[in-house]
Amino acid sequence: MTTTSDGANAARVGEIQRALREANLDGWLFYDFRQSPAEGEPTRINHAIEQGKLDLLPGRKLVYSSWPRLHELLRDALSTAGGQRVAMQYSPTGDIPYVSRVDAGTIELVRSLGAEPVTSADLVQLFEAVWTDEQYRSHVTAAEHIHDIIQGAFAEVGRRIRAGEAVTEYEIQQFMVRRFEELGMTCDGDHPIVSVNANAASPHYQPNAEKFSPIKRGDFLLLDVWAKLKAPGAVYADQTWTGFVGDSPSDEHVKVFQIVRDARDAAIEFVREAVASGREIKGAEVDDVSRGVIERAGYGEYFTHRTGHSIGEEVHGNGAHIDNLETRDSRRIIPRTCFSIEPGIYLPGNFGVRSEIDLYVGDGRIEVTGQPIQTDLVLVLKEQ
Repeated sequence: MTTTSDGANAARVGEIQRALREANLDGWLFYDFRQSPAEGEPTRINHAIEQGKLDLLPGRKLVYSSWPRLHELLRDALSTAGGQRVAMQYSPTGDIPYVSRVDAGTIELVRSLGAEPVTSADLVQLFEAVWTDEQYRSHVTAAEHIHDIIQGAFAEVGRRIRAGEAVTEYEIQQFMVRRFEELGMTCDGDHPIVSVNANAASPHYQPNAEKFSPIKRGDFLLLDVWAKLKAPGAVYADQTWTGFVGDSPSDEHVKVFQIVRDARDAAIEFVREAVASGREIKGAEVDDVSRGVIERAGYGEYFTHRTGHSIGEEVHGNGAHIDNLETRDSRRIIPRTCFSIEPGIYLPGNFGVRSEIDLYVGDGRIEVTGQPIQTDLVLVLKEQ
């Protein structure tokens, strides 16, 4: 809870309390021992040497020095919360490590004091991943810019090769970084992925000034680009396109691209139908749908990462991830959040395909931003 006024803090506490009541929880015991009951006044329990640490937050302040006094104050605070179900930053069986911050001993302590810890995973995304209208607009603008930057990068590769000029992954990466600056955007120093051929078979390969490959006629080319506006509270957009530096890609290039595209689109339609019907779905379920397309096509072992990630003020945000591989993300997909859908197939030593879009969930609808999205391989040297 980072706020700047007593009124704003009180309003946020009210929002948290409403969310706790709706979730049938008696309180929220934070990792640093802040405690927000579903009703009444929050309690701040501070060690004597850190008495001012939580003074920006509302509620009564209790101070301890010894561990017996801490246990006594914690027991009283949990009793105030109802002593029943208390949200905490942990994940049963460690399914969602992003929110699993509380050690096992603290969980045991809370249980010994008469409360039952419940994961705060959905509460965290409610207060950290839900966008304001202004954030949504910043994303849409960033998504449009990134779409144009990607098309410009493909065109720059084509221009230089037609002119007989040498061009490298790093040079195209820096071409896009300069466009960020021109458009008032930032990637926080984490520069785009530009990868050809076998480099594209490594999902997180990034060129730099010392490590890069040339881009030549006949190469397979992947561009993964993320950035946000340089404005307070702005949120990221993140897109990946692939192309062939020529006009006649191989049958395997086309086949693998089409499988990945279909896996992406299957996930989009699954979310679209669920949101339109008001049916609750979880991040892991969306991953299953997309991954199933690739597995049925016989390439399951080559899809080595989650289908997507939450998007916020950081490119990897704090909402539900589209993941039932790296983790089992059981968080609900909730309104006014955004995440990527980016299945991939990576053939070691050969090439890799990823197709990434951003999907925003509104109230009863979804929106895929950065239109138009990719439907066919970009043929970089095809005559217009």
